[in-house]
Amino acid sequence: MVTKTEETQLNRLESQVEHGGGGVWEYLCLVRKLKVRRSDKVLKHGLSILNDPKKRSSLGPDEWTLYEQVAVAAMDCQCLDVAKDCINVLHKRFPDSKRVGRLEAMLFEAKGSWEEAEKAYASLLEDNSLDPVIHKRRVALAKAQGNMLMAVECLNKYLNIFMADYDAWRELAEIYISLQMYKQAAFCYEELVLSQPTVPLYHLAYADVLYTLGGLENLQTARKYYSSTIDLTGGKNNRALFGICLCTSAIAQLTKGRNKEDKDSPDLSSLAAAALEKVYKQGASDKLPILTLALKNLRVSS
Repeated sequence: MVTKTEETQLNRLESQVEHGGGGVWEYLCLVRKLKVRRSDKVLKHGLSILNDPKKRSSLGPDEWTLYEQVAVAAMDCQCLDVAKDCINVLHKRFPDSKRVGRLEAMLFEAKGSWEEAEKAYASLLEDNSLDPVIHKRRVALAKAQGNMLMAVECLNKYLNIFMADYDAWRELAEIYISLQMYKQAAFCYEELVLSQPTVPLYHLAYADVLYTLGGLENLQTARKYYSSTIDLTGGKNNRALFGICLCTSAIAQLTKGRNKEDKDSPDLSSLAAAALEKVYKQGASDKLPILTLALKNLRVSS
């Protein structure tokens, strides 16, 4: 995650470079350090160094790092001839490098040569089954082809090895949702909530999936997680407030008011409705009648 200070620094340096103020190498190093994609700028300024023998030789061993950086940027920009030239230089210098092999596989991917890319990635994994980048590239390759079931398979293999990768769990959950596999998505969000219990986004997403699944138990649990989202955000999450109202209404329809364990739900939903009305009065008063009507249809009021 890039901090605001780092982003300001990067933008300042980029502006300086763009206006001929120098600092090209410092800019390219900062882009690498922050792991951001400014591909068009990297391609432009990286080539300005690589195409100048004097500047290139002054880099020392960092020359090869720049070739790699420019190759990836060129693929992003679909300048595949440039990427191929950079990769050829690296292959000549490091003929047995798995890192260069990964770039060659990525070039197949950029060309849309899916079968060749898959073979290349599979070969690299045979040599090193614990390479996280190759596993992620296989996921990206499957998604690029629209093969979401294969993406699920690749992500599950990756998570069997790298279980603490929260971004991968979230990506898997989102793919499951796109496939309407909500129970599997719920499991992913359970993992995320357990591992990072103070992140409100995971509580909210888990509640949404449970609400979509439906059924009394899921709805009751969803309402609890909408409530925890509100607690974690200091009451400033309208989606969670709506979620409480929706869950309460759905539970009431299922139980028809006979569920003794749900006796506190009217108070909870009334508080959520009141909070929503307060927000709309302050920032979207023209939409307040729509909100009031929606809450009335849910039989929820403050």
